[in-house]
Amino acid sequence: MSRNLVATPIRLLALAAATLAFAGAQAGDDSAELQQVRAKVSEMFEFIGPENVNASPVDGWYTVHKGSVIAYVSADGRYLLQGDMIDLDNEVNLSEAIRTEARRDLMASVGDDQVITFSPEEVKFSVSVFTDVDCSYCRRLHSQIEEYMARGIEIRYLLYPRNGPASAAWNTAEDVWCSPDRRNALTMAKLDREFATSSCDSSTVQNHYVIGRDVGLSGTPAIVFSDGTLIAGYLPPDQLAARLEQNATK
Repeated sequence: MSRNLVATPIRLLALAAATLAFAGAQAGDDSAELQQVRAKVSEMFEFIGPENVNASPVDGWYTVHKGSVIAYVSADGRYLLQGDMIDLDNEVNLSEAIRTEARRDLMASVGDDQVITFSPEEVKFSVSVFTDVDCSYCRRLHSQIEEYMARGIEIRYLLYPRNGPASAAWNTAEDVWCSPDRRNALTMAKLDREFATSSCDSSTVQNHYVIGRDVGLSGTPAIVFSDGTLIAGYLPPDQLAARLEQNATK
């Protein structure tokens, strides 16, 4: 028997209650058992700190969470599970709820001076888009930028060269960021045209790349809603507007 795991408004209320209860457990759980598990996990995994291990919704297990990484470790610290935890009664993906909350907080920490923004006169929705200057669907999305804005959608671009540092796209992304007119430079770069640039501190490209990895990107473009919802891939203006409207009604 298959189950639809898309949360309805009723299920979202259940999820909210579960999340509040879970948050309370995290704040109040400072047991010796938890400290032992934290010590073992942080010793075994260099990038995991004690603060990344907390209570889970299931007795006898703890959640390991850092960025897009979510796993579960047994109370004796012996077993580690990676994958999504599903609440079958409420048909809610609890692991994805944690990821969404983490993405929301992460994107909220990125200021307007750290992105390249295309904004309509009246903003109904704002989304963050991780883009690669060479990716074909990134270029397709940007070619419709006026259509997105006509629907009241603000696009906040973060530069994410998929092939990483030392790639041609990375160098172009740095040139875009160092341009006196970043909006025009990004447009020109996606059209393979020349644009004005200069020397500057281009570490923002590295910052965007790290944020993209923490968000859990699997490719570009990647669209992140203000509530942390992640859309992996391109959506035409009408479809993106519809998804944002639907999301806003939940």
